Amino acid sequence: MLAAHADRERAVDVLRAGFAEGRLPQAEYEKRVERAYQARTVGELSVLVADLPQGPVPQQQMAVPVAPPVPRTFMPAPYLPPPTNGKAIGAMSCGVATFFSMGVSGIPAVILGHMARKEIRERGEQGDGMAVAGIVLGWLSIAGWALFILLMVVATTNGA
Repeated sequence: MLAAHADRERAVDVLRAGFAEGRLPQAEYEKRVERAYQARTVGELSVLVADLPQGPVPQQQMAVPVAPPVPRTFMPAPYLPPPTNGKAIGAMSCGVATFFSMGVSGIPAVILGHMARKEIRERGEQGDGMAVAGIVLGWLSIAGWALFILLMVVATTNGA
């Protein structure tokens, strides 16, 4: 069932009372209030106040907190970092492979690296460092081969 603005305000009032009674630390209180205003359903709101009494409690009862545990299904999902871009992995692999492939994989490393960096910016993925490593190793390989060919051309023209 979708939550109305009045439902959110009731939940915030319960949280405020729990904070005033010393049942919630300030950081937890602020986090729960923020989640209460973002909640879309009554179920989400009830999870936020499930471990707090719904009305004023005498001082002698405050010493013995009896709160039902929050079911695991209502706990927030664990943080998962964004995925690593596959082309960034490919760029770094091709860049490292330039040492073993005599520079043949340098051009794919540069191409994949630039494509990966564009996708990383658009999608918010990880792997920018790998893409840059692929680009740098690819360009070093290309420059090395260009220098080698230039030296060979110079050596053959001077020897003739």
